[in-house]
Amino acid sequence: MDVQELLRFADGLVFTKTGKHLDDLQEAVVRGTWQGKRYSKISKEVHCTERHVRNIASKLWKIMSEILEENVSKSTFHSVIERYQISHYSNFLNSNFLEQGDINFCTETSHPPKTPQNSQPRQTSTPENTQPEIHQDLRDAPDITSFYGRTSELATLQQWIVHDRTRLVAILGISGIGKTNLALHILPQIQHQFEYVIWRSLGTSPTLHNTLKSLIKFLSNLPETELPTSTDELLSLLMEKLRSHRCLVILDDVQTILSSRQIAGNYRHPYENYSSLFKLIGETCHNSCLILNSWEPPREIVALTREKARVRSLQLQGLGVAAGGIFQEKGLLEPEKWESLINTYRGNPLWLKIVAALIQELFGGRVGEFLNYNMLFLGEELKAILQQQCERLSELEKQVMCCIGNAIEPVFISQIIENVQLSPDDLFNVMKSLGNRAFIEKQEQDNQVLFNLSPVVRQYVKNEYSREGR
Repeated sequence: MDVQELLRFADGLVFTKTGKHLDDLQEAVVRGTWQGKRYSKISKEVHCTERHVRNIASKLWKIMSEILEENVSKSTFHSVIERYQISHYSNFLNSNFLEQGDINFCTETSHPPKTPQNSQPRQTSTPENTQPEIHQDLRDAPDITSFYGRTSELATLQQWIVHDRTRLVAILGISGIGKTNLALHILPQIQHQFEYVIWRSLGTSPTLHNTLKSLIKFLSNLPETELPTSTDELLSLLMEKLRSHRCLVILDDVQTILSSRQIAGNYRHPYENYSSLFKLIGETCHNSCLILNSWEPPREIVALTREKARVRSLQLQGLGVAAGGIFQEKGLLEPEKWESLINTYRGNPLWLKIVAALIQELFGGRVGEFLNYNMLFLGEELKAILQQQCERLSELEKQVMCCIGNAIEPVFISQIIENVQLSPDDLFNVMKSLGNRAFIEKQEQDNQVLFNLSPVVRQYVKNEYSREGR
């Protein structure tokens, strides 16, 4: 029996007894024990304490002992499995299920999501395979607003979080694009997969210490006086909770702990230690998922996001035809002319709501009359939103933005280098940063990449930066 067959077999045993599949740490214990590794070695590989690995292993051996009706331990595991393999090998190879008495062991490799009975928290009952009650703390979550489209984005998030067991998901995009709204609308689809669901806003820039205390108080139901006093101890305790329970934590407005006037992804002082939280959640084995909503990714997200990793980033683009729902809700007329507005404002829900309110107020909802002025309306509200984000740019980023914004056509990298007189190394860092901040658009022409600004951002750059003499 190879390791993958062993894991499928062990997963079937655990699922039959508990109704839950093996988590990452349990898989590590099974794999490491089969390979003759000590608990100390396994604990180093999964970045947790040897004591925690021993506790997980003890519970796992107990479950297997009850199913197989013989004593299973670290020392007997190999021989027990080999005996079982000899007596059931043909069934194991030729069927998707192993049968022992009245019990069927599923050997499928995928972990299908459990079907929810409803979207409400479940009540705990006595059978062992009944899902636990969902404990929710959504005190920081904003009210749900109208939601349009995003079918593919919702499906992607569900695939990552439920099926792929992604540990860290970053939902990224420019202000108003709908990051928070998307996170709110994925919750009913995935909450039944978790024991704990917590929403926290970083809008007031809480320290990591305070964020950790807030999370642990809810997860452990401990009074503040019984919590560790050091940030490192709190971080360690949180990771223990994320390993022993299936938790979903959403951190909104993460950009507030990131620095301004620097390349995207750096931290403000004294928030640098959030880096440790994000790295631990992305790199170590646990049962939980952290969702970050941010204008730009913290640097760890960029470093950890790679193919088949348990860290993923979703860069939100604007709405397409689904944005027509916004205009319909606002009572705009002449639907055949809506596409022009959607394209100009790049499908950004907040931007479209601002211009739709103006058209309704000044033109009675008649889009054609507004378009007759052949102008791009920003207005004070939209300019304030853009100013808040553009103030985060470094001086080099502003120079490059002006260069792209003043060009009549999309530009090549070589043209930008000539105009702003930057070294290739500096320019590449700036372009990567502007991309992370969702400020530049890319298109291909003759097997080369060109760069542009959206009409809204271009207009803002011309209006504001020209006054500063750039």
